[in-house]
Amino acid sequence: MKLFQKLLLAPAALGLMAPVAASAADLNVAGIRQYTTSEEQVTSITQFSDVKPTDWAYQALSNLIERYGCVAGYPNSTYKGGQAMTRYEAAALLNACLDRVTEVTDEVKRLVKEFEKELAVLKGRVDSLEAKVGELEATQFSTTTKLKGIATFVLGGNSFTGNGGIPRGQDLNRADAFNSSLGATTFNYDLRLNLDTSFTGKDLLRTTLRAGNFAASAYGTGLTFLEPAFESVVDGGSTAPNVVSINRLFYNFPVGDELSVTAGGVVRVDDPGMLGIWPSVYPADTVLDFFTYAGAPGAYNLAVLGGGAGFVYSPKWAKGLTISQNYVAVGSNNADPDVGGVMTTGTPAGAVTQIAYVGEKTPLIGGSYALAAAYTYLQGGQTGNAPCASGTPDACAFGNRVVSTNSVALSGYWKPEKSGYIPSISWGIGNTSSGDSQNGGNDVIASWYTGLQWDDAFIKGNAAGMAVGQAPYVSKDWGAQYQNDSNWMWEWWYKFQVTDNISITPAIYYISRYEGESSAEFANGSGTNVNVFGGLLKTTFKF
Repeated sequence: MKLFQKLLLAPAALGLMAPVAASAADLNVAGIRQYTTSEEQVTSITQFSDVKPTDWAYQALSNLIERYGCVAGYPNSTYKGGQAMTRYEAAALLNACLDRVTEVTDEVKRLVKEFEKELAVLKGRVDSLEAKVGELEATQFSTTTKLKGIATFVLGGNSFTGNGGIPRGQDLNRADAFNSSLGATTFNYDLRLNLDTSFTGKDLLRTTLRAGNFAASAYGTGLTFLEPAFESVVDGGSTAPNVVSINRLFYNFPVGDELSVTAGGVVRVDDPGMLGIWPSVYPADTVLDFFTYAGAPGAYNLAVLGGGAGFVYSPKWAKGLTISQNYVAVGSNNADPDVGGVMTTGTPAGAVTQIAYVGEKTPLIGGSYALAAAYTYLQGGQTGNAPCASGTPDACAFGNRVVSTNSVALSGYWKPEKSGYIPSISWGIGNTSSGDSQNGGNDVIASWYTGLQWDDAFIKGNAAGMAVGQAPYVSKDWGAQYQNDSNWMWEWWYKFQVTDNISITPAIYYISRYEGESSAEFANGSGTNVNVFGGLLKTTFKF
């Protein structure tokens, strides 16, 4: 009624204010009644040829027509809004509209009475919801812990080949010796349980429990080139089978809108809030460990696990740009400054600085892309025992001969807008040099990789991939001892996404000269070339 009164009483008032009023005898009441009940009732204001949207009462007239249907026009489809009206005419027209409003009101009352029980139930539910909403608003956010797990089963084995000589004191050449001790097909598992807790809805307290039995497998006995084996043997897990240990414990929280900070007692460089981005979209399912480092295990050294902290700065004035810095000390829990502590020269530790940019659309060719440059300072402590993530034996022994290393990396990826025949491309190169050699000189270690991945390959949800590269090897040695330390690595795989939570991935891989130059030390003065060909069937459960 309020809206109707606002729209109708204005013309009625104007009628009352008219300077000349007609008497009852002069008014044709029958004519007014015929006008208001004539067949010229309209249902849309567009039926009036003389009413335009620019007219000041256009909206009011439109509401009366569409909501109440109590406005009529002349037979010639005109309204004649500028024509004067008497007070009696205004009263008759107002009464016609009020009658229509009364009809609508009576209908509403009838419906309310008919659905009285249902409305009462609905009102009770609304009141209950209002109480719950009020409680949620009062508490803002309740602490919640979610359990997320990944269980991995791996069935596979390796075959070692080569033309090497017979090591001193043995009857078998190097390849046959490996087949003799590591040639069996094995079935292993890796289990990770993430307990993710949030106190504000924007922070993250992560506790990861982990167990596995890769240590004695063909992938774990000094040959941690398979990703699950590397994780179990090197990444803070117990080498004893079936022993649950704390693999991660850190807290990530925002500071304002542009800064994210992470600190923890068991943290790694690739955890949330430690790096701005991970500069690779390969692989969807891991096989060889080397291909999980964006081509630069020296810079993105995942073997450095311990107490540390980091931050990521994402400026609003430069969308897509991130600047990050982190520090992790392997011996952070040890009070002896000669072998542990935080920010001491005695603890093995690493500090990574990264500048990265993520673009939403690549110029000319489309698709998203990212590029990241990183610098890592890694110290091996006073004894020169720097953690090794991946590489030939001599490349890993490099960390035992130097006090510190300096590593740089340039990595990136390009991902097409739509999945199909065109794969995503991930690539990276790394270079590591000694900062302070115990024996003098300046050694250099190099690595690179390129990975291709086809999402929705053949069937939506599945994925296929292949990668090629060289794991860290000594490319320059001050003593000229390791001139043939290079290697080649390939992998091919196809992931069947059986359900949203279960995937099966068959894979094959080949590693040439995986021991690099160090095989010459076992071969009576002659070099040896040990190659590895392997295959596996990997089943992953996510819950």
